[in-house]
Amino acid sequence: MSSSVPRKRVRKSPEARRAEIVEAAAAVALTEGLECVTLRRIADELAVRPGLISHYFPSAEDLVAEAFAVAATGELDALLPAERPDGTPTQYLARYFALSSGEAYDDISRLWINARHLSRYRPVLRERVATMELASDDRLEGVIRDGVARGEFRTEDPRTAAIMILVVLDGLGAHANTDRSNRPEAVLRMAVTTAERELSLPPGTLTREANALPADLPR
Repeated sequence: MSSSVPRKRVRKSPEARRAEIVEAAAAVALTEGLECVTLRRIADELAVRPGLISHYFPSAEDLVAEAFAVAATGELDALLPAERPDGTPTQYLARYFALSSGEAYDDISRLWINARHLSRYRPVLRERVATMELASDDRLEGVIRDGVARGEFRTEDPRTAAIMILVVLDGLGAHANTDRSNRPEAVLRMAVTTAERELSLPPGTLTREANALPADLPR
């Protein structure tokens, strides 16, 4: 005679449930776009009732903004960690450019294009976009300041150098939806070239560093 033991249902804490909702929303935002982040869609993703989602996010606008912020923060932490104990500023900058180019970076580039467009009409999202832009500026400026302090970089204005580099990266990322197969190499390297120029690095330095990154520096 067979017997079955009823599976005990695990009740998640409010914090864990909220984090699960935002994580699912961020995944949908990255792969399909912020327009697809709705209370019903995320409920379907998690196999729960829409009322559970609205309990944590009464407004879909708040969930959209939170999904963008979580996805953008994850991108920033992956590309340019806040703590950088395992390498030099030059190595981390080289790693940053190596990871932020090519098709693997296209999803997050599309998300930023999407968020900036929608933020024209969505004040909550607009505030999150501005916050994440500032966070990116701060993180890159921190690497540059570390490099200046260690004698690896030379610039009188790390903040301006950081913003100039990010503006070029944003410009290149704006073409994530178009064919780039015929782009000249000089165009593809514009962000790296800008960084080397603004930080007084010999041409080719960041490419050589990227090719020689140590195994213990996460890529």
